Amino acid sequence: MDSIPADTSTPSSNSETPIAPDSPITAEPPIVRGEAAPTALPTTLPPDDVAAIDELGRTYKALKAELGKVIIGQEEVIERLAICLFGRGHALLMGVPGLAKTLLVSSIAETLHLQFNRIQFTPDLMPADITGTDIIQESSSGRREFEFVKGPVFANIVLADEINRAPAKTQSAMLEAMQEHKVTVLGRTYDLAPPFFVLATQNPIEQEGTYPLPEAQLDRFMFLIEVDYPSEDEERRIARETTGLDRGKLQALLGGPQVLEFQRLVRRVPVPDHIYDYAVKIVRRTRPGSKDAPSWIKEYVGWGAGPRAVQYLVLGAKARAALRGAYMASLEDIEAVASPVLTHRVITNFAAESQGMTSKKVVARLVEEMRED
Repeated sequence: MDSIPADTSTPSSNSETPIAPDSPITAEPPIVRGEAAPTALPTTLPPDDVAAIDELGRTYKALKAELGKVIIGQEEVIERLAICLFGRGHALLMGVPGLAKTLLVSSIAETLHLQFNRIQFTPDLMPADITGTDIIQESSSGRREFEFVKGPVFANIVLADEINRAPAKTQSAMLEAMQEHKVTVLGRTYDLAPPFFVLATQNPIEQEGTYPLPEAQLDRFMFLIEVDYPSEDEERRIARETTGLDRGKLQALLGGPQVLEFQRLVRRVPVPDHIYDYAVKIVRRTRPGSKDAPSWIKEYVGWGAGPRAVQYLVLGAKARAALRGAYMASLEDIEAVASPVLTHRVITNFAAESQGMTSKKVVARLVEEMRED
């Protein structure tokens, strides 16, 4: 299983036992007979992390207020994007044109003072157009040498606009960047500067001339975020506030180093054992071949979520709790992130489609059944 890239910086000595550098998030190792049981992780935060979470909560409120100058409504979308950003994941936005998806992403990059690049995916886009390529340059000594010219993927926030319009060969150019935070060109590997956040968009109403993302690539996205139409009051505000004078520049609230510190902080948020149990149980219930799956899952679901879903459920719950100023992940947090984490990982079959049972409805029913257990 591919793992979520771990942070390689030195953690605070006062924090919860951190994940070792370059190590994946995995299940606890089995206890070998004759060996001592592993020490349980602490369930409370040290005072310095408590203060840091308070600071993250204030920063998030300021971020929402700043984005509110240009983005009307979409509070849930903004929160889920922030969860992905501070949870060190990537997001796939699904919404019809004209819902300010591109403006939202560029505004987030502006408020975080991060480098932002947009890639417009088209059928003729090539992998080298994303990662970069070697060109021949004449050196000072008069010799001709190859020089690597970086592509638009070399940024902190990358918007992959209409990612399903490019063929699979081009889509795959994003896989290594998203998972390993590096790109390989002509046998040479180049690291991407952290923080690195990919936000891709898809148009759900136009499928002609598109290339659906394979399940392996969908699994790389932490969240599937559905962007819906604004309410009547919000649309009235859009008409009033966006047809006048041009807006000024947004204030930069955070820099790259601060974002990385908050990402490390999110990883240290304590999680009770029953939240880990919940994440494992709900993911296992999505798999039709599992003995834990309800009978209706076997009827409607062709393929369930993998172990990466468990990781992202826990990370999403941690990030949501920290953004809301809580010092520990709760059941409410993991229920709130269940839909964006699982919807694009649960693949329904023809029987489900014929009866209008979508992946989103499957996840909602599972959450309700888990609540009743």
